[in-house]
Amino acid sequence: MILLDTHVAIWLSYDYGRISEKAKKLIKAARQEERGIAISSITLLEVARLSSHKRIQLKPDLATFLSDLEFRFVVLPITANIARQCFELPSGFPKDPVDRVIAATALIEDLRLVTADKEMKRSGAVPIVW
Repeated sequence: MILLDTHVAIWLSYDYGRISEKAKKLIKAARQEERGIAISSITLLEVARLSSHKRIQLKPDLATFLSDLEFRFVVLPITANIARQCFELPSGFPKDPVDRVIAATALIEDLRLVTADKEMKRSGAVPIVW
C-alpha cells in the first residue's frame, strides 16, 4: 500500500500531468497488484478547506468529490500513535499540521508517501516517492 498526499489525490482527478512519471508508475503498480492506495482522513478535511476557500474548484461539487475519495482510496484514521508521531518528527520538518499528520500516518503505517512537497522530502523524515 502507498499513501497519497492531498495534492496528489486531487491531481489524479484534475491535473494528472502534474504527477511525476515515477509516482504514476508506483500508483499504477499499486492498483494493478491490488496492494491499495491510501489517504489520511485529514486529506478529506484539507480538500474541504481548500474548496471552501476557493483554492480548488471541484466538479460537480465538494460532497461528490469527497465521496469519490472515500470510494477510491483506503482512508486511514488519525490514531493515538499517529497523533504522537506528529510531534516526534524532526525539527526541520514542515510545521503545517496537515503535512505532519500525513507524514506521521506514513511512518506509523509503514507506507511510502507520494508527494511533490520539497520541504517534506528535504527533511528526510519520511520515505517519499516523487
